[in-house]
Amino acid sequence: MAKAKALKQFVEPLITKSKAGNNQTSEKGTHNRRVAFSNLRNKEAVTELFGPVAEKVGDRPGGYTRIIKLGNRLGDNADMAMIELVDFNESYNVGKAEKKTTRRSRRGGGKKTELVPPVPVEDKEGKTDDSEE
Repeated sequence: MAKAKALKQFVEPLITKSKAGNNQTSEKGTHNRRVAFSNLRNKEAVTELFGPVAEKVGDRPGGYTRIIKLGNRLGDNADMAMIELVDFNESYNVGKAEKKTTRRSRRGGGKKTELVPPVPVEDKEGKTDDSEE
């Protein structure tokens, strides 16, 4: 659990830098890549961070990671946790439908129907239901 919280503080600023400097041709993009490389020290990790990860979390204002508690370890009863990127895992969104864009109200703003008086029905003999014998 403690390592997951420490990793969250380490990764979140790097993801913000990858979002801001996604363009490699600009000076800001090159600087952000170099800062990320100085922290990660792995060229493939930096490429992955500035590629698919930056595209998936590009519209999110912050809070890119989620810590999931897994319970306690059997040997020493230490808290176990898993950390993941919030919008990166697509398996959570498989069963969910898209949200509706319209909202329903309970204030009676629905369809209004007009009350029409019943029309008398004639029999084969020409008598109406309303007529009395």
